[in-house]
Amino acid sequence: MNRPLAAFLGGVIFAVGLGISGMTDANKVIGFLNLAGPWDPSLAFVMVGGIGVHLALYRLILRRESPLLSTRFHLPTRRDITPQLVGGAALFGIGWGAGGFCPGPGIVSVVGFCSPAVVFVLAMIGGMGLHRFLHPPVTTTANPTEAPS
Repeated sequence: MNRPLAAFLGGVIFAVGLGISGMTDANKVIGFLNLAGPWDPSLAFVMVGGIGVHLALYRLILRRESPLLSTRFHLPTRRDITPQLVGGAALFGIGWGAGGFCPGPGIVSVVGFCSPAVVFVLAMIGGMGLHRFLHPPVTTTANPTEAPS
């Protein structure tokens, strides 16, 4: 299986999971984050389910010599907490709380022609473009047969 097909299938599985769990509904997310009003715990169950699958499979997958579609695992090595990390996490959380979308559900909701999701995704793309403009990617000499980390 080639990378684009694997990425597409992974995205489809993720999108179906979001749809089945109801997490494409911004009101569900806002209901979870709203501690002052009626609280909706359904997002917590989705998170616990995802964490459970991750906990069960992560160590098992790392026992392999390499992933299925690459020659090696590409794991982060940095452990420091930078202002960019904290700022990015805060911006993500503020955007999620204010809009009720994070990138995955936002993109899935665009497919359903949800107008708030369209606004969210356009703003997200604009933010990504602004970041790329302000912080151009660092070019390195890499093995062309291997995906960048």
